[in-house]
Amino acid sequence: MSDFFSSIGLPEIVAATLVLALNAYVLMAGADFGGGVWDLIASGPRREAQRALIAESIGPIWEANHVWLIVVVVVLFTAFPDAFGALGVVLHIPITIMLVGIVLRGSAFMFRSYGSRSHQGRHHWGRAFASASVVTPLLLGVIVGAISSGAVGRAASSPMAGSFVDVYVHPWAAPFPLAVGGFTVSIFAFLAAVYLTVATTHDGLRDDFRERALWAAVALLVFAGLSLILAHWGAPRVAAGITGSPWSVVLHLATGVAAATAILGLWRRQYAIARIAAAAQVTLILWGWALSEYPYLLPSTMTIRDAAAPRITLELLLIGLAGGAVILVPSLRYLLRNFASRPADSSRLS
Repeated sequence: MSDFFSSIGLPEIVAATLVLALNAYVLMAGADFGGGVWDLIASGPRREAQRALIAESIGPIWEANHVWLIVVVVVLFTAFPDAFGALGVVLHIPITIMLVGIVLRGSAFMFRSYGSRSHQGRHHWGRAFASASVVTPLLLGVIVGAISSGAVGRAASSPMAGSFVDVYVHPWAAPFPLAVGGFTVSIFAFLAAVYLTVATTHDGLRDDFRERALWAAVALLVFAGLSLILAHWGAPRVAAGITGSPWSVVLHLATGVAAATAILGLWRRQYAIARIAAAAQVTLILWGWALSEYPYLLPSTMTIRDAAAPRITLELLLIGLAGGAVILVPSLRYLLRNFASRPADSSRLS
């Protein structure tokens, strides 16, 4: 552990800000994507009320949440240009589809809400919104899985060593990345369902999303186990880090406590507690993945320090991030406090 802290320098601090921004994106925008999952499979006598609640919860803040993805891209491009280039080349197919999904999702949400007056038109735009909400996080997870497997680094280091499929398809179209994609969708669906239990005062809708949150917790557990099993073949470094590192026992205990607290909170209908615990659980999962990758950005060919830009660039980037945070954080806090912290009115959702 002392070796870990002694190796922390400016590149590692910047990499930590990258993970912090990704963490914020998962907790905020991830829940919006999860809402789209539940929109797609809304059912029962209150299915239209479920969709209305999802739209009302997403509407005021969904676009602002993407600022965190922008921060991730800017930090990666500025601080670690070699890694950014390798990812953009090797994973150009899933990245392009994911970006199209983000744009299609936002456009479809707006057209469904304001651009179509017919029921059929709103239905079609709603399907586009919900489908993109599933495909986009699936591909985000696939990209993370492909990076963790080490296949991206190997393909980037020798792009002429194989066919187009070998270099640009096999690194992500493999069992482990696809399992991580399913894991990501289940995480987002779980977060969304838990958040939506707090977003309404309607008892029936709370019960609907409570049930969905419990089922999503089961799916999350299944995909977590499947991803860990496949990691032993598809991403051995991640598997070794998660199961054999000095911090792994503490991480697993903390994640288990958070997961148990979230499920118990849902079971007892203590929704505010469940929301905090669910966010903590997902945060611990994300940081566990990041720690298992350390010190690599692209296992096992490019470390954080190998990929880092010159020191002056990193220093200026941190200064810019600090200055931006002075504006961004209070603005987002104001937005959330005024538009996203009030439970939806039951009478409008009945």
